[in-house]
Amino acid sequence: MAFVDEISIHATAGRGGDGVVRWRQEKGKPLSGAAGGNGGKGANVYVRGSRDLGILARYRHIKEFQAENGGHGESESRHGKNGEDLIIDIPLGSVVTHLGIGRSIELLNEDEKVLILSGGRGGLGNEHFKGSRNTTPKESTPGEKGEEGDFRIELRLIADAGLIGLPNAGKSSLLNALTRARAKVGSYQFTTLEPNLGELYGYILADIPGLIEGAAEGKGLGHQFLRHVTRTKLLLHCISAEEDIPFVYQTVRTELNRYSSALTHQEECIVITKTDTLDATALKLKVKEAKTFTKEVYTVTVLDDASVKALSDALIKKLRGFKEKAEEKPKKEKVAKKSAKKAVKKVAPKK
Repeated sequence: MAFVDEISIHATAGRGGDGVVRWRQEKGKPLSGAAGGNGGKGANVYVRGSRDLGILARYRHIKEFQAENGGHGESESRHGKNGEDLIIDIPLGSVVTHLGIGRSIELLNEDEKVLILSGGRGGLGNEHFKGSRNTTPKESTPGEKGEEGDFRIELRLIADAGLIGLPNAGKSSLLNALTRARAKVGSYQFTTLEPNLGELYGYILADIPGLIEGAAEGKGLGHQFLRHVTRTKLLLHCISAEEDIPFVYQTVRTELNRYSSALTHQEECIVITKTDTLDATALKLKVKEAKTFTKEVYTVTVLDDASVKALSDALIKKLRGFKEKAEEKPKKEKVAKKSAKKAVKKVAPKK
């Protein structure tokens, strides 16, 4: 099944059921009073986070989502049934945009459920209008329409590190070597047609299809997937040892910056791949060129297990550092809040 990371849909919440005019029937008293029930509430529409990254492919041929309508009121003061809520499962990391009002929400937690459309209220039956001055009301109200709207759902992969670079930089081969993924590998450009994921000791690596000059404006294949690197903690610039390091780095960096200014400050390192094609002296010159852009430069060839392990160990250490910092931040904030409360208590005047 093809990888789908963006869809557009139209969704409609359920309509409320109508209130009804009914009369209580008792022996000897055919019209013993109003007994028309209210209509049930129309169903809401929710989106829910799922770990299934391929779930959007199920919706490729579904453009309309309709939630259940509420049931009409019934006799003997019985209310209509409420519509059963419609839940649309989407991958974690998805951004859901209501195109009519421009509001966007993100789902970052599994089973997180967010309301996007509210169902209509049920109408009122004639019993609702009964009073001391109106003992035999004949009025009722219809149910209200549910909300509706057009939505765009975009998946942005939640990965710890993203492998980026020009076509044929060896990204897929490197992903396979590091994570035992089964990404397709070929000796021609644009072998990778969709993002590939692999797990490196609990950390997720994403191989993004190759970028070319003009990718931010829609050229090539990689532009379709640039959104997936916006959430990564680390960018791995994969550059083949056979290529001109400054030219390739600046080409890719330019496209990233054009796509999103947020990527300008994202932490990065350069990984020089296919190092088996050079001798030691030539490789040292390549590393020196790369270090003019960033101090963190790694070399690797998938033909040498030792170099793959060295890169793997370095990545794990770096990604573990990100995780420890993220876990430490809430603790520091908690300590700071406690200190602030104590300071306020000391300053507060005695009564």
